[in-house]
Amino acid sequence: MLVRLKKRIFIVLLAFSFFLIVFAVRMGWLAWSAAARPLTAGGRTINELAVRQREQGIELDSGRGHFVDRDGVRLTGEIQWLPTLFPVHGLPETESLRKLAEIVDMPPDELKAKWKMIQAPLALETANKESSKRPIGDLPEGVEWLPYMKRYPEGRSGSQWLGYVAQRPDVIRGLKIGQESGRPFPIQMEVGASGLELSMDRFLRGIGGTRVSYGTDGRYRSMPSIGTRIRTTDNPYYPVQIQTTIKEGIQRELEKLSETMKVEEGAIVVLDARQGDIIAMVSRPFYDPSHIQVADGAWSNRAVKAEAPGSIFKLVIAAAALESGVTRPGEMFHCSGEYHRYGISCWKTGGHGDISLEQGLAQSCNVVFAELGERLSQAQIARTASALGLSHKIGWYADSFMGGEELRQIDQEEAGRVFHPAVQVDGGVLAQTALGQRDVLVTPLQAANLVVTLLHNGQLFSPRLVSKVLYKDGSTMAEFPAKKLGREAVISPKTSHQLLVMMRRVITEGTGRSMRSSKWELAGKSGTAQVIKSGKKLNQQWFIGYGPVSEPQYAVAVLVQNRPAGSHHLAADVFRRVMDILAQDTDVS
Repeated sequence: MLVRLKKRIFIVLLAFSFFLIVFAVRMGWLAWSAAARPLTAGGRTINELAVRQREQGIELDSGRGHFVDRDGVRLTGEIQWLPTLFPVHGLPETESLRKLAEIVDMPPDELKAKWKMIQAPLALETANKESSKRPIGDLPEGVEWLPYMKRYPEGRSGSQWLGYVAQRPDVIRGLKIGQESGRPFPIQMEVGASGLELSMDRFLRGIGGTRVSYGTDGRYRSMPSIGTRIRTTDNPYYPVQIQTTIKEGIQRELEKLSETMKVEEGAIVVLDARQGDIIAMVSRPFYDPSHIQVADGAWSNRAVKAEAPGSIFKLVIAAAALESGVTRPGEMFHCSGEYHRYGISCWKTGGHGDISLEQGLAQSCNVVFAELGERLSQAQIARTASALGLSHKIGWYADSFMGGEELRQIDQEEAGRVFHPAVQVDGGVLAQTALGQRDVLVTPLQAANLVVTLLHNGQLFSPRLVSKVLYKDGSTMAEFPAKKLGREAVISPKTSHQLLVMMRRVITEGTGRSMRSSKWELAGKSGTAQVIKSGKKLNQQWFIGYGPVSEPQYAVAVLVQNRPAGSHHLAADVFRRVMDILAQDTDVS
């Protein structure tokens, strides 16, 4: 009995020993395997997870589409090579660190401290801007030259029509799954926040960008065998390019001009006289699309914000009066310097004396136009203003475009107005409205387009900022054809011609005589609106017109805002310089 018990105990101990040996072997194998290929709960190796973490931490290019000008010149998207620090276990020796510190213009000790602290790759700006165009110099282990896609050019600009991008999780949550990739858009993806970036956002969203990883283990120890890995989405169609109507060279020159001539607030708009395409649109003050300060308002595009027009609105009154037959170009008026009603007086002390309608526009006589305003009805003035593109938005628009959604190219555009709906219109309101005061508001874009309308015998066009969207391979994704607003002209060709003749007389014998020495023969109309801001009297100065007179190529509007009352008419000087730049560009072309 005792022998049998001992035998059973021996068998149990033997089995237990066998299981212990198997368990020990298994644990040993797992330990060896973990050292060679440590697994994670997600089924990836720790090495793979480390790489994945780096991929999530550094993006070279979001894959967002870009803008080009009418000739294909890039407006967004420039490769910038930057030295990028990766988390490593040991920093390089002192000499290598010193050389790197010189490249990034940073004290070695500061660089060393920064490098020790990073938990994800960190790109550094270079001291030499040439090195950002191409890699210059060798870098120590743990640092790589990487090509980042810089969306906007360095510094501030007056291209607020372009807009800017920002992270907007609220917008991302409302987006449909990417049609091409079939994946949800990442919540941190930047989307358009204003300008064309916003209005064209549906086309610009990419299907995947370019990311980089660096081989380090979970303790940030360098793994040279893995090295740098770049992952990109290879697609023949994306990202797209959006071709604008802008001429980059002219836009840049006019931005410089606005600085040189010290235009602190205002706008410059240049339209192609043939069909109203936007060639250049400058807004002051400038903004920095890479560093937006929403509170300062510089990102707002003043070229599409409505402002009191002053005497440029006299073109509308002249058109309404001629169309309705309440006057004729040769009718004589008498200006004594005072209208004797509603507190209206002429800018010229003592008045102009006997003066014709044509001379009245050339000299911008308030008495002539106050009288015309009272001859007209509210409906006649409002109808004519609308026919000339005022009091409503005019930028390129479609109720339904590629998928049923509406599309309005020009962001922030205001409609402006002629009469305030809450005001009872009487003779005084009509007279003051005729001078472009009271409740009248016009945008610089509308003012320039008014000139285009007259050049086309009263046919109203819808200004474009974008002509087409191109796939990556150059094929066309979408087109935005030039549009007319309304099937036919409301202002007759005869009236349009008469107004153009009057605008020419503004230059030859009126308030624009200083422009007779311009490179082109010009025609135009000045305007000054009086406003009160913070209890201070200020002027909004305008000049609109076209050139050359013999074969019009461009229509231009200049607005200089918040000038001291009685100050020199800066807008007229800017208009002349703008036209000279356009003439020079045409000669070179």
